[in-house]
Amino acid sequence: MKVTILGNNSALPAYGRYPTSQAVTIDGDVLLIDCGEATQIQMQRYGIKWRKLEHIFISHLHGDHYFGLPGLINSMGLLGRNLPLHLYAAKPLESILQQMMAVADTALPFEFHFHPLQENESEVLVDNSKFKIISFPVEHRIPCHGFKVEKKSRGRKIILEKCREYAIPAYFYERLKRGEDYEQVHGFVVKNEWLTEDAPQTKKYAYCADTVFTESFLPYLQDVDTLYHESTYLEAETDRATLRFHSTAKQAATIALKANAKQLLLGHFSSRYKELDLFATEARTIFPNSYVAEEGMEFEV
Repeated sequence: MKVTILGNNSALPAYGRYPTSQAVTIDGDVLLIDCGEATQIQMQRYGIKWRKLEHIFISHLHGDHYFGLPGLINSMGLLGRNLPLHLYAAKPLESILQQMMAVADTALPFEFHFHPLQENESEVLVDNSKFKIISFPVEHRIPCHGFKVEKKSRGRKIILEKCREYAIPAYFYERLKRGEDYEQVHGFVVKNEWLTEDAPQTKKYAYCADTVFTESFLPYLQDVDTLYHESTYLEAETDRATLRFHSTAKQAATIALKANAKQLLLGHFSSRYKELDLFATEARTIFPNSYVAEEGMEFEV
């Protein structure tokens, strides 16, 4: 699983250096978390294929998190998309998009499914053979959600050399992944443990959107491999962060430590800061494996 920080185009001065949009790639499938202005330009710039995009998740309805969405949806229609598209967001966004399409007499050439997020609740949004995604409420000035993406294991890992040695037919490989033994024609049982290795562990990525410092959603973050947590301010402006329902780098690091995360990505920096390395420096005093997430960066989960 790979996370690509799309951000807003850095040429947009109003947003400073807020990296609010991210693409999560799982075995070729693309998930989009938030969609600020210029997201479709950033997707093209960093090689994110919208044809592989079927699920979009919007944390909340502040402009830097969704103003790029109408343009992206319209562009996909004009460019001949035919796969269904699923959007998960606060209920009011549905009527906003409907009005925009109505006044432009827009008819999308693909199925468009809107899934309203339940305010102040956690819920499973997607659960398929590859991944599971849940939403959870965070605490911001308006209703806001974080998301946790779990890449599922595909079962035990096949050792091809051993399978050839014991003449295991290819059709049986899927059953090997499920842990079954193989019985040869003459009755000899080939043990699964001779043919496979333990499956890779489930990978977990959590995205904490705009939020004040709080442990209210900590249970959803436990033992994640990578945690993205907003860090709009440095510690000297903790009071400002609290007043505006945002967090500092040290507060994000505290959450990562309490969650037993393996890696912390810091983002959503106030435009007042020019030296972003200061955020990592502060966070690492509490959680050493902390990184500044700037647009264009890729992180393996």
